[in-house]
Amino acid sequence: MSQIVKRAYKYRFYPTPEQADLLNRTFGCVRLVWNKALAERNRRYTDEHVSTSYVDTAKWLTAWKQDPELEFLREVSNVPLQQALRRQQVAFNNFFAKRARYPRFKSKHKSRASATFQNNAFSFRDGVVKLAKMDAPLDIVWSRPLPERAEPSTVTVSKDAAGRWFVSLLVEEKISPLPPVDAQIGMDAGLTHLLTLSTGEKITNPRCERRDRRRLAKAQRELARKAKGSANRAKAKLKVARAHARITDRRRDFLHKVTTRLVRENQTLAIEDLTVRNLVKNHSLARAISDASWRELRGMLEYKAAWYGRTLAAVDRWFPSSKLCSARGCGHVNGSMPLNVRSWTCPACGSVHDRDVNAAKNILAAGLVER
Repeated sequence: MSQIVKRAYKYRFYPTPEQADLLNRTFGCVRLVWNKALAERNRRYTDEHVSTSYVDTAKWLTAWKQDPELEFLREVSNVPLQQALRRQQVAFNNFFAKRARYPRFKSKHKSRASATFQNNAFSFRDGVVKLAKMDAPLDIVWSRPLPERAEPSTVTVSKDAAGRWFVSLLVEEKISPLPPVDAQIGMDAGLTHLLTLSTGEKITNPRCERRDRRRLAKAQRELARKAKGSANRAKAKLKVARAHARITDRRRDFLHKVTTRLVRENQTLAIEDLTVRNLVKNHSLARAISDASWRELRGMLEYKAAWYGRTLAAVDRWFPSSKLCSARGCGHVNGSMPLNVRSWTCPACGSVHDRDVNAAKNILAAGLVER
């Protein structure tokens, strides 16, 4: 049965100097409003033991705009400032529900520069997007079409550390499930191979960061030699950011292709419920684990399975998938098995197992039970 989902379509665009200046000022105002509201929330709770709502922060914003020292807040659209306060309220709701960490202050150099415009602060007609307080539309590169008759509800403009500009349009889209298939798959995540499937197929880990490590290291060395605050340091910093962006883009493209294929070909998918946050505490493997991006892989599988009528089962991370014999009717659990042991023979039934394929078969069996 078809379902209506909210889906963001992201495109690059190239602003004029005037648009870039206005958007950069908007980003700064959004960051300022977030930080001032967070500081006042903290003060009220510490000094007065009073909780704060979005309505309170909206009143603060109105007062700040009347302050002569903050009159520049009136030079940008008010909607992104209000949206920043709404996002902060959501962040606190998630914190109190124990779904996220306590909201943090935004840094000019480390935080993502973005601003969200609701439909009362932009116009969209015939593929032309024009934001509030701008005289000209955005020069967007439409790399893929929007759904037919789509009407964006919000437009988010962002700029990454590499200096690239993006616009993300949130639309409602009707997605139909894929035709049912009989195939089922178990997946064991790894480092040498990104995924080992219960069919015996091993999907190679592209190691995007490792392949570009020399280029990245060279850019970082050049950055370290530049004087702080100099124009040359800014140029060197941009080179480092572009190297990171290249790695991120290639990794995400590969993960999208792999997850789309797996979801299309299989009705049920089973994967281990790994806690990546704990795994990266191993300093010997942290860099390789981050490069594999298991968390992003899991997230893609989750939303694509939900969209296309597939089932994704997560198997408990303490399940002994590698040590359990997957031969029919056996079920023997082997003893301690270091990571350097890549194959083993079951002492109970004599079956010879590839460690990763055996784990994928056991993950599939466990996933079918939990489903």
